[in-house]
Amino acid sequence: MNSIILDGPLGWSQVAAIAVNNASLELTAAAKSRISAANAIVRSLVERHIRAYGVNTGVGALSDTIVPPQQQAALSRNILMSHSVGVGAPLGVSETRAIMVAAVNNYAHGYSGLRLVVVERVVALLNAGCTPVIPRQGSVGYISHMARVGLMLIGHGRAMLNGEHLSAKEALQRIGLDPLILEAKEGLCLVNGTPCATGLACLVLERARRMMDWADAISAMTFETQRAQTGALNLASMALRASPGLTHVTQKLTSMLSGSSILAAAAGRKTQDALSLRSVPHVHGAVRDAWTDVATVVNRELASVTDNPIVSGTPAAPEVHSQAHAVGAAIGLAMDHLGIAMAELGAISERRIDRMVNPLISGLPAFLAQAGGVASGLMIAQYTAVSLVAQNRRLAAPASLDGGVTSGLQEDILCHATPAALKAEEILDNLQKIYAIELLAACQSYDLLGKELAPAPQTSALYQTLRSEIATYADDRPLGDDIAAAECFITQITPDSVLVQMSCA
Repeated sequence: MNSIILDGPLGWSQVAAIAVNNASLELTAAAKSRISAANAIVRSLVERHIRAYGVNTGVGALSDTIVPPQQQAALSRNILMSHSVGVGAPLGVSETRAIMVAAVNNYAHGYSGLRLVVVERVVALLNAGCTPVIPRQGSVGYISHMARVGLMLIGHGRAMLNGEHLSAKEALQRIGLDPLILEAKEGLCLVNGTPCATGLACLVLERARRMMDWADAISAMTFETQRAQTGALNLASMALRASPGLTHVTQKLTSMLSGSSILAAAAGRKTQDALSLRSVPHVHGAVRDAWTDVATVVNRELASVTDNPIVSGTPAAPEVHSQAHAVGAAIGLAMDHLGIAMAELGAISERRIDRMVNPLISGLPAFLAQAGGVASGLMIAQYTAVSLVAQNRRLAAPASLDGGVTSGLQEDILCHATPAALKAEEILDNLQKIYAIELLAACQSYDLLGKELAPAPQTSALYQTLRSEIATYADDRPLGDDIAAAECFITQITPDSVLVQMSCA
């Protein structure tokens, strides 16, 4: 198992690697020193009776209520109890791990103030593959999800360990850990900041990256089966439009379609093709540019301190700053942006699906069916794609504008960063299914084109790999099963892995 060392801020891909690939996490001596130094400042605040939000005051609308030293540990514990209000189905293990990693990353900046043992305990849970069960719904920001992480540390709630559901206390026992007793500010630290939304955003970025690669590969197959004009991919003319994403997609499609006898024979057949074919570099490229912008925001958030309050100075001269660093406006807007971009990929994919199945356009048998009239082929699969695109359009409405008022007017503007990230995940779920349908339609189109003209070697490799797992459709089995199998195919491999195997053969 690979190990990732946390010294300075992690990048989004490192968070995703720990969350998805189960890489271990290690704190450097410098990171540990920063965490401990911040805790010494909190202890000084307590000893000097310097007012500090969530340290010796209540939270939210209770921020002016003073909490005496003998009750500050109870305050930390009570915050976890009262803030564990999530409802609904649980997050996946990878999602939970991403949140935990982002939280450790935040603490390691050295401005939070909790003890090193608390942070090391979160790291120990990650490295042992033990995760709290976190209900998916119920957060306008970050609190209810983060509270469940803290709840497990004190031996409450439920956990997952090696695929088994256990009480948190039993899970801790199995990995040789005792429940913690929290001290001043630690309860607030464990529910504070943007790690929930930021961790989820790292996973969204990773999934979106994979989907963009499949978008280019599958659209190349559709472009070829529709005998489109390769002049739309002319590198010199495309360079006149300033877009790194457009350039990348143009080069990718050009490479994938190189050596296509199908396209060579189709040259000059039309003046220009429909936009869903000739604007693939423009749409997919714009999505890639948006992805790059969002990745920058997420990395910036990982490099930021997102606690309220932050502690600084020294134990001899402690400082506490109540600001709004915990507000996740940047992540909320970024996740809304990426959600819209992913929904756009689905929309253009569905238009390409329609062109393949539509007998008025495709030049192939109606609905890619083997026998006209008796068989419906992929007719109704396109209906499913339309439905998924419509659902994505609804999901793409911005969560960051939802607003709301909580905590007795104290928190009177809300950015809904975590819901924005969860919504982007739903859009990606639908996008995978849309691409599964387009992939099936493209492969079915190759089947019906015949063998007279050879496809490009790279598109042929993808076609052959898919066909080794899913046979040509002949209305002889539930089509939904093929869609599910194609979706599994997309999630388990990458286009590049297929092409690497081809080059090594």
